Amino acid sequence: MTRIDSYEDLTENIVRWLKDYYYDNNSVKAFVIGVSGGIDSAVVSSLCARTGLPTYVVCMPLESKFENSRLSDVHSKALVEKYDNVERIEVELFSSYDSLLKSIDWWTEKGEYTSSEHANANTKSRMRMVTLYQIAGTVGGIVVGTGNKVEDYGVGFYTKYGDGGVDISPIADCNKTEVWEIGKELGILNEIIEAAPTDGLWDDGRTDEGQLGLKYHELEEAMDN
Repeated sequence: MTRIDSYEDLTENIVRWLKDYYYDNNSVKAFVIGVSGGIDSAVVSSLCARTGLPTYVVCMPLESKFENSRLSDVHSKALVEKYDNVERIEVELFSSYDSLLKSIDWWTEKGEYTSSEHANANTKSRMRMVTLYQIAGTVGGIVVGTGNKVEDYGVGFYTKYGDGGVDISPIADCNKTEVWEIGKELGILNEIIEAAPTDGLWDDGRTDEGQLGLKYHELEEAMDN
Protein backbone atom coordinates (compact mmCIF):
# COMPACT_ATOMS: atom_id res chain seq x y z
CA MET A 1 0.00 0.00 0.00
CA THR A 2 1.43 3.33 -1.10
CA ARG A 3 0.94 6.16 1.40
CA ILE A 4 2.74 8.89 -0.55
CA ASP A 5 1.18 10.42 -3.68
CA SER A 6 4.09 12.74 -4.48
CA TYR A 7 7.60 12.59 -3.08
CA GLU A 8 8.24 16.02 -4.51
CA ASP A 9 5.40 17.42 -2.42
CA LEU A 10 6.52 15.47 0.64
CA THR A 11 10.04 16.83 0.32
CA GLU A 12 8.79 20.39 -0.02
CA ASN A 13 6.48 19.94 2.97
CA ILE A 14 9.30 18.73 5.22
CA VAL A 15 11.55 21.61 4.13
CA ARG A 16 8.69 24.03 4.82
CA TRP A 17 8.14 22.45 8.26
CA LEU A 18 11.83 22.87 9.11
CA LYS A 19 11.74 26.52 8.11
CA ASP A 20 8.56 27.14 10.10
CA TYR A 21 10.13 25.50 13.16
CA TYR A 22 13.23 27.65 12.79
CA TYR A 23 11.35 30.93 12.46
CA ASP A 24 8.78 30.07 15.14
CA ASN A 25 11.56 29.55 17.70
CA ASN A 26 13.67 32.67 18.06
CA SER A 27 16.35 30.83 20.02
CA VAL A 28 17.16 28.50 17.11
CA LYS A 29 20.10 29.77 15.07
CA ALA A 30 21.13 26.64 13.14
CA PHE A 31 20.50 22.99 12.36
CA VAL A 32 23.13 20.46 13.48
CA ILE A 33 23.12 16.95 11.97
CA GLY A 34 25.43 13.99 12.35
CA VAL A 35 26.26 12.46 8.96
CA SER A 36 27.08 8.75 9.02
CA GLY A 37 27.17 7.82 5.35
CA GLY A 38 23.74 6.20 5.51
CA ILE A 39 20.49 7.10 3.77
CA ASP A 40 18.68 8.56 6.80
CA SER A 41 21.35 11.12 7.69
CA ALA A 42 21.93 11.90 4.00
CA VAL A 43 18.24 12.68 3.53
CA VAL A 44 17.87 14.74 6.71
CA SER A 45 21.04 16.76 6.10
CA SER A 46 19.92 17.45 2.53
CA LEU A 47 16.47 18.57 3.68
CA CYS A 48 18.05 20.94 6.20
CA ALA A 49 20.44 22.25 3.57
CA ARG A 50 17.54 23.00 1.23
CA THR A 51 15.99 25.35 3.77
CA GLY A 52 18.75 27.87 3.05
CA LEU A 53 19.23 28.25 6.81
CA PRO A 54 22.52 27.75 8.71
CA THR A 55 23.24 24.02 8.69
CA TYR A 56 26.17 22.18 10.25
CA VAL A 57 26.86 18.65 9.04
CA VAL A 58 29.12 16.73 11.41
CA CYS A 59 31.26 13.72 10.50
CA MET A 60 32.34 11.69 13.52
CA PRO A 61 34.50 8.73 12.54
CA LEU A 62 34.78 6.30 15.43
CA GLU A 63 36.07 2.88 14.42
CA SER A 64 33.76 3.22 11.43
CA LYS A 65 34.10 0.98 8.42
CA PHE A 66 36.02 2.65 5.60
CA GLU A 67 33.00 2.67 3.30
CA ASN A 68 30.80 4.45 5.86
CA SER A 69 33.44 7.13 6.44
CA ARG A 70 34.01 7.53 2.70
CA LEU A 71 30.31 8.01 1.94
CA SER A 72 29.98 10.41 4.87
CA ASP A 73 32.86 12.48 3.50
CA VAL A 74 31.55 12.45 -0.07
CA HIS A 75 28.02 13.43 0.92
CA SER A 76 28.97 16.16 3.40
CA LYS A 77 31.48 17.73 1.02
CA ALA A 78 28.93 17.66 -1.79
CA LEU A 79 26.46 19.57 0.41
CA VAL A 80 29.09 22.21 1.17
CA GLU A 81 29.78 22.66 -2.54
CA LYS A 82 26.08 22.88 -3.42
CA TYR A 83 24.76 25.03 -0.57
CA ASP A 84 26.30 28.24 0.77
CA ASN A 85 24.47 27.80 4.08
CA VAL A 86 26.15 24.46 4.92
CA GLU A 87 29.30 24.08 7.01
CA ARG A 88 31.08 20.76 7.44
CA ILE A 89 32.73 19.76 10.72
CA GLU A 90 34.78 16.62 11.32
CA VAL A 91 35.42 15.43 14.86
CA GLU A 92 37.70 12.45 15.53
CA LEU A 93 36.34 10.61 18.57
CA PHE A 94 38.47 7.49 18.85
CA SER A 95 41.03 8.99 21.25
CA SER A 96 38.25 10.13 23.60
CA TYR A 97 36.49 6.77 23.35
CA ASP A 98 39.73 4.89 23.96
CA SER A 99 40.55 7.07 26.95
CA LEU A 100 37.09 6.58 28.45
CA LEU A 101 37.23 2.80 28.33
CA LYS A 102 40.73 2.80 29.76
CA SER A 103 39.69 5.07 32.61
CA ILE A 104 36.91 2.67 33.55
CA ASP A 105 39.68 0.12 34.11
CA TRP A 106 38.21 -2.57 31.88
CA TRP A 107 41.39 -2.89 29.93
CA THR A 108 43.60 -5.96 29.75
CA GLU A 109 47.35 -6.13 29.33
CA LYS A 110 46.74 -7.33 25.78
CA GLY A 111 45.05 -4.03 24.99
CA GLU A 112 41.61 -5.51 24.48
CA TYR A 113 38.31 -4.21 25.75
CA THR A 114 36.84 -6.50 28.37
CA SER A 115 33.54 -4.66 28.70
CA SER A 116 30.41 -5.68 26.80
CA GLU A 117 30.50 -5.28 23.02
CA HIS A 118 26.94 -4.01 23.16
CA ALA A 119 27.82 -1.44 25.83
CA ASN A 120 30.77 -0.27 23.75
CA ALA A 121 28.59 0.18 20.68
CA ASN A 122 26.06 2.25 22.64
CA THR A 123 28.87 4.35 24.13
CA LYS A 124 29.99 5.27 20.62
CA SER A 125 26.50 6.48 19.79
CA ARG A 126 26.28 8.48 23.03
CA MET A 127 29.64 10.13 22.42
CA ARG A 128 28.37 11.25 19.03
CA MET A 129 25.26 12.68 20.67
CA VAL A 130 27.36 14.63 23.20
CA THR A 131 29.48 15.96 20.33
CA LEU A 132 26.45 17.16 18.41
CA TYR A 133 25.01 18.93 21.45
CA GLN A 134 28.34 20.58 22.19
CA ILE A 135 28.41 21.98 18.66
CA ALA A 136 24.72 22.93 18.80
CA GLY A 137 25.27 24.75 22.08
CA THR A 138 28.23 26.60 20.61
CA VAL A 139 26.40 27.82 17.48
CA GLY A 140 22.98 28.28 19.10
CA GLY A 141 21.52 25.40 17.11
CA ILE A 142 19.38 22.33 17.63
CA VAL A 143 20.25 18.70 16.98
CA VAL A 144 18.20 17.32 14.12
CA GLY A 145 17.42 13.62 14.40
CA THR A 146 17.71 11.13 11.57
CA GLY A 147 15.39 8.44 12.94
CA ASN A 148 12.64 7.05 10.73
CA LYS A 149 9.23 5.58 11.59
CA VAL A 150 10.29 1.94 11.40
CA GLU A 151 13.53 1.93 13.38
CA ASP A 152 13.14 4.63 15.99
CA TYR A 153 9.39 4.84 16.40
CA GLY A 154 8.33 1.33 15.39
CA VAL A 155 10.69 -1.25 16.88
CA GLY A 156 12.89 1.01 19.03
CA PHE A 157 16.10 0.30 17.13
CA TYR A 158 18.22 3.15 18.47
CA THR A 159 20.51 3.97 21.38
CA LYS A 160 18.87 5.61 24.39
CA TYR A 161 20.60 8.96 24.98
CA GLY A 162 22.57 8.31 21.80
CA ASP A 163 21.06 8.70 18.33
CA GLY A 164 17.73 8.85 20.17
CA GLY A 165 18.81 12.09 21.87
CA VAL A 166 17.62 14.80 19.46
CA ASP A 167 15.51 17.95 19.39
CA ILE A 168 13.42 17.40 16.25
CA SER A 169 12.89 14.46 13.87
CA PRO A 170 11.90 15.52 10.33
CA ILE A 171 11.46 11.98 8.95
CA ALA A 172 9.88 10.42 12.05
CA ASP A 173 6.66 9.63 10.14
CA CYS A 174 8.45 8.18 7.10
CA ASN A 175 8.90 4.46 6.58
CA LYS A 176 12.38 3.29 5.58
CA THR A 177 11.26 2.52 2.03
CA GLU A 178 9.86 6.05 1.83
CA VAL A 179 13.15 7.50 3.02
CA TRP A 180 14.87 5.79 0.09
CA GLU A 181 12.34 7.39 -2.28
CA ILE A 182 12.91 10.82 -0.73
CA GLY A 183 16.62 10.23 -1.26
CA LYS A 184 16.00 9.70 -4.97
CA GLU A 185 13.90 12.87 -5.09
CA LEU A 186 16.74 14.80 -3.45
CA GLY A 187 19.36 13.37 -5.79
CA ILE A 188 21.26 11.54 -3.04
CA LEU A 189 24.29 9.60 -4.25
CA ASN A 190 23.22 6.19 -5.60
CA GLU A 191 25.91 4.48 -3.55
CA ILE A 192 24.22 5.72 -0.39
CA ILE A 193 20.74 4.74 -1.57
CA GLU A 194 21.86 1.26 -2.56
CA ALA A 195 24.13 0.59 0.44
CA ALA A 196 22.89 -1.87 3.05
CA PRO A 197 21.85 0.24 6.09
CA THR A 198 24.16 -0.08 9.09
CA ASP A 199 24.55 1.85 12.31
CA GLY A 200 28.34 1.72 11.95
CA LEU A 201 28.86 0.85 15.62
CA TRP A 202 30.27 -2.66 15.21
CA ASP A 203 33.69 -3.81 14.05
CA ASP A 204 32.23 -6.67 11.99
CA GLY A 205 30.17 -4.35 9.77
CA ARG A 206 26.83 -5.99 10.60
CA THR A 207 23.79 -4.54 8.85
CA ASP A 208 20.66 -3.10 10.43
CA GLU A 209 18.40 -5.74 8.84
CA GLY A 210 20.77 -8.42 10.12
CA GLN A 211 20.39 -7.11 13.66
CA LEU A 212 16.65 -6.66 13.35
CA GLY A 213 16.14 -10.13 11.91
CA LEU A 214 13.66 -8.90 9.30
CA LYS A 215 13.66 -6.96 6.05
CA TYR A 216 12.35 -3.40 6.18
CA HIS A 217 9.37 -4.16 3.98
CA GLU A 218 8.44 -6.99 6.36
CA LEU A 219 8.61 -4.66 9.35
CA GLU A 220 6.49 -2.08 7.55
CA GLU A 221 3.88 -4.70 6.66
CA ALA A 222 3.73 -5.80 10.30
CA MET A 223 3.35 -2.20 11.48
CA ASP A 224 0.52 -1.59 9.00
CA ASN A 225 -1.45 -4.62 10.23
